[in-house]
Parts: sequence; structure tokens; C-alpha cells
Amino acid sequence: MTYSVHEAKSHFSKLLDLVESGDEIIILRHGKPVAQLVSPRTGKKPVPGSMRGQIQWTEGWEKPLTDDEADAFLEGRP
Repeated sequence: MTYSVHEAKSHFSKLLDLVESGDEIIILRHGKPVAQLVSPRTGKKPVPGSMRGQIQWTEGWEKPLTDDEADAFLEGRP
């Protein structure tokens, strides 16, 4: 469902009721989508192990950073 900013401001409580019942609301400004109202309960819970085989660790990933590496990281340098 889509609503203009003016409609959303005028009917905010109604929109919250719709979101609670499972609807997703898109708010438009000048005909373009700028926001989406969704229930926080609509997100899927992560399944342990669902990323198995999709993540690869490089050798030595667990070693502490050197002082130079830490400085570069904190300063945003490569």
C-alpha cells in the first residue's frame, strides 16, 4: 500500500494498525518512495549454519594486528 507524506501524517495511527496486521506501507514524496513501514516481527530469524560453505577464512586471520596495521585501519588507510 502506498500513501503520500500528507496522508501518512494524517492517518499515522491507522497505518500503524495496518503494519501490525502484517501490511507493508510505502510513503511517497512527490510520487517517489522515501520510506517503508514494516513490522519488526516480519524479519526472518537467522538459521545457525545457513552460511556454511559460503565464508572462507584466510590463513592467519586470527593473528593480532601490528601497530602499523591498527593505525592504518583506524585512519581508513589500505
